[in-house]
Amino acid sequence: MAYNPRDFYYQQAKKENYAARSVFKLQEIEKRFRIFFPGMVVLDLGAAPGSWSQYAAEKVGKNGKVLGIDLQAIKLTIRNACFITADIRALDLAQTMEENGFRPPFHLVLSDMAPKTTGNKLQDQMRSLELCEIALEAADRFLCKGGHFVCKMFHSEEFENFRKKCRDRYKKVELIRPKSTRKESKEIFFVCTGHINDPRDLASAAAQKSDPTPV
Repeated sequence: MAYNPRDFYYQQAKKENYAARSVFKLQEIEKRFRIFFPGMVVLDLGAAPGSWSQYAAEKVGKNGKVLGIDLQAIKLTIRNACFITADIRALDLAQTMEENGFRPPFHLVLSDMAPKTTGNKLQDQMRSLELCEIALEAADRFLCKGGHFVCKMFHSEEFENFRKKCRDRYKKVELIRPKSTRKESKEIFFVCTGHINDPRDLASAAAQKSDPTPV
């Protein structure tokens, strides 16, 4: 979607030195749900061009860390953030984290991932759902117990099924369409707080299932 130089949020992002107007969506989410705290470790999926990582790095402070991943290169240098250019679908996340000095679990998983739109509504919705499922799986594996998960979705008939999956995993699941969202956009954000499971327990259970103790 082309930028409109007269757009208020576009101009405000430039004024505040953020990489994109999308930062104001995350700001609104934070003001309403208070998902950040100093010193936390954040995984930012679909991070390009970097405005969410910029904001996250500010909120977590010097003792916090942000790992941003995207297909597109992120041309920012942030002291407490690391950026990886890769396809999340083909990436060994655990190995990537280790190679870049990150030791799960994370306190917050963000996903602003979106497919390249084709103009085919159903196809775009299904691709968006696929990315949401990938982000949810990443949160299952790497998000600490009690941690938070934020995910963007193009609204579709699968919306309720995805919300149910989130409700099975988090104490609270809420929805928000930030004021800075473009009028023509069908996106909506899931804000899931209070991760119920501990990823270490899930990993242990998976290991036992794959290598059962002989009777």
